Amino acid sequence: MKAIEALLWSIALPGFGQLLNKKYVKGIALIFLELLINTQSRFNEAIRLSFLGRTDEAAAMVDIGWLMFYPCLYFFAIWDAFKDAGGGQTPYSFLPFVFSAYSVTVGLMYSFDVKVAGVFFGPIWLPILSVIPGWAVGRLLQVVLLKWRRPSAP
Repeated sequence: MKAIEALLWSIALPGFGQLLNKKYVKGIALIFLELLINTQSRFNEAIRLSFLGRTDEAAAMVDIGWLMFYPCLYFFAIWDAFKDAGGGQTPYSFLPFVFSAYSVTVGLMYSFDVKVAGVFFGPIWLPILSVIPGWAVGRLLQVVLLKWRRPSAP
């Protein structure tokens, strides 16, 4: 249960899970990086505009150069807090987190040009939707590697 609690606090704000796990230096460093990237990319304002359905405005004002750092920081913080709290004991359990970071980064790169069924999701919604295939690919790869790793019975 502690691992899920740390995971959920890290989803709320990267670094909170580390503070909960008494990893104070790491937690403060992650919070600092989150605030730096968030402020420089104007991420919160882009989130606000996107939730209001103003995705064109969000795309126009966000700083993609800074925002590109966010997915890896975010998913690393979640994984690290989860692992330090005792979660992720199964081999390769990091893969869904890693592939989510990859797919969200790719979703962010394409978010300024791609429309899905004629809808412009922008730099917030398309990356959020990209978590799903990233997690699925990471989980599938984990399952395949676990089966491949185990010796077959005679």
